[in-house]
Amino acid sequence: MRVPLTTRDFLDRAELVYGDRIGVVDEPAQPAPSLGPTTHRELARRARAVQAGLDALGVGEGERVAVVSHNSARLLELLYAVPSSGRVLVPVNFRLQAEEVRYIVEHSGAEVLLVDPELAPTLDGVGARHRFVLGEDYDTGLLRPDAEPRPWAEPDEDATATINYTSGTTARPKGVQLTHRNVWLNAVTFGMHMQVSDRDVYLHTLPMFHCNGWGLLYTVAGLGGTQVVLRKVDGAEILRRVEEHGVTLMAGAPAVWNAVLDAAAEWDGPVPGRDQVRIVVAGAPPPSRTIARVEEELGWQFNQIYGLTETSPLLTVNRPRAEYDGLDPEERARALSRAGAPALGTRITTSESGEVLARGNTVLAGYWANPQASADALDGGWFHTGDGGTVDAEGVLTISDRKKDVIITGGENVSSIEVEDAVFSHPAVAEVAVIGVPDEKWGEMVTALVVLAEGAETTEGEIIAHCRARLAGYKAPKRVEFRPAIPRTATGKVQKFKLREAFWEGQDRKVH
Repeated sequence: MRVPLTTRDFLDRAELVYGDRIGVVDEPAQPAPSLGPTTHRELARRARAVQAGLDALGVGEGERVAVVSHNSARLLELLYAVPSSGRVLVPVNFRLQAEEVRYIVEHSGAEVLLVDPELAPTLDGVGARHRFVLGEDYDTGLLRPDAEPRPWAEPDEDATATINYTSGTTARPKGVQLTHRNVWLNAVTFGMHMQVSDRDVYLHTLPMFHCNGWGLLYTVAGLGGTQVVLRKVDGAEILRRVEEHGVTLMAGAPAVWNAVLDAAAEWDGPVPGRDQVRIVVAGAPPPSRTIARVEEELGWQFNQIYGLTETSPLLTVNRPRAEYDGLDPEERARALSRAGAPALGTRITTSESGEVLARGNTVLAGYWANPQASADALDGGWFHTGDGGTVDAEGVLTISDRKKDVIITGGENVSSIEVEDAVFSHPAVAEVAVIGVPDEKWGEMVTALVVLAEGAETTEGEIIAHCRARLAGYKAPKRVEFRPAIPRTATGKVQKFKLREAFWEGQDRKVH
């Protein structure tokens, strides 16, 4: 017997087995009215109301629904409702500027655009055939709680569930097509490796738009856990909610845990969650000192994974193995700083040039409306990550360099080319090269190296402000250095490796 694996399985099981349990605790303070504590049954009912509303609008199977939102229970219900009805959800980074959002909405061909109320004014000029504001006309105009939605005619695990746009080596983002099979197997494999159970309380310290919250929102629902929404990352708020809700599981980039460590230093009383909380870290390999501090100062279990949006994202896992128990804190931290061993069902190798290649059921189907990029990424039957690394005799991967011209700052991918375009549009700039330099808080700091036009004058602050007016805040350079020249090859290509050398000198890895 073969039954299609679809995202519907997770909320269906939560409703059937744990219907009366609290499934999600919404953010209490937000522009839209909070849904408050919501049972799995009520969450499933609201998801069906969304589906019935899309039926009434005439949005068919395979058509796209885009959403731009901070973390919220409404975004969570959309991540269940839209794919499970055979439609495709397009979760958009809420940090993007209006023009960037417009490109994604138009490129994906979204029929519906759903917008967070806080973002609605700045996205006023961005629309689709149908547009709703979450918590406002979304609740009153889209949801049909009294109607039964049409079932998905022929559920297909190879159908696209979500299109997640990611920055690449070009200024325009690419739409990663994740299938129901990708999402399902990622969620189940993640749950197994992280030993998720119905006793877990998961705090959304990770943006839900980011590769569907790494798929953990499906894992936790399917296994009957409770999810607590955190709208905006704040170290003290994370500690408060760990204490208030008995949080046991969180995920996020190294910058999140640096914020928690800073807050813990000012926390009144014992740090909550000691010997109870386990965190999953990805986005950039954290320094071993950060790992040691998490385990020693917070008493939280540190787990690292490696993956990309294109891989749903789980590729490798590094958990505190029994073999690490006898190590001193420094050795243990070094062992945990590696990307880890392949997750079950995944194969990892490296090419002759040292690029990390992956095969597995979590690898994307392709890039939306971009067959050439799809063919390049999947050339030879392996996914080409663009990252450099080594695999040891135990199969453990260590990331050593990033071949794609992407900067990872605070867990977000930033295209250096896109930032260079913004800097270069300043009239005083003659040349620019943008690189990532090591930073304790962000992993990498977006840094612009600028050559001024003859006779021109400007300041670091003016260039940063100029970029902030054109880019999402996290993409804008945090540092600008003025140089007399930028090294180039004989053909005119910028030699970024030379620019990076001074900043990365003494570092074992070329990424943080």
